[in-house]
Amino acid sequence: MAGDHDPGGPTDEAVPNWPFEGRFEGREAFAERVRQAMAAAAREGWREIVLCDQNFEDWPLGERSVIESLTAWSRNGRRMWLLAASYDELRRRHHRFVHWRQTWDHLIEARACRSRSVSEWPSALWSTAWSLQRLDLQRSTGICTSLPERRLALRELLDEAWRRATPAFPASTLGL
Repeated sequence: MAGDHDPGGPTDEAVPNWPFEGRFEGREAFAERVRQAMAAAAREGWREIVLCDQNFEDWPLGERSVIESLTAWSRNGRRMWLLAASYDELRRRHHRFVHWRQTWDHLIEARACRSRSVSEWPSALWSTAWSLQRLDLQRSTGICTSLPERRLALRELLDEAWRRATPAFPASTLGL
């Protein structure tokens, strides 16, 4: 089924063991790092996760394994921040994630920042333990790190975008 990852299937490259450190290249390498990060968040009990992308269209957020990891991660005291320019593609492509978001609304805050140009938009996953940042969206290349100084620099970039953003992507839309 589209959107489901076969963990036993072939990938574009050999994937190193967790935690990933250093550079990555390609959409599958990026997606695998996101999958493994969500599994680590559940396993290691990350207290907060920040996901930021222009529209999350090529993130594996709708895959069953990612949703299972996020469900295992979801507990009181956990927080997730979502930041995007638009959530339209996420709604279209990642139905499981949208449903998960509705269930766990009390843990999630989402905002949209439409004032940034695409070239300035960070594509990143941040936690207090580890971070991933795509530096070239076309080639899906980037860097993963657990180094505190790199994570701090990324968090400062994300915090600045968050300050300029407004609430978005509600868990439900209530009509009158």
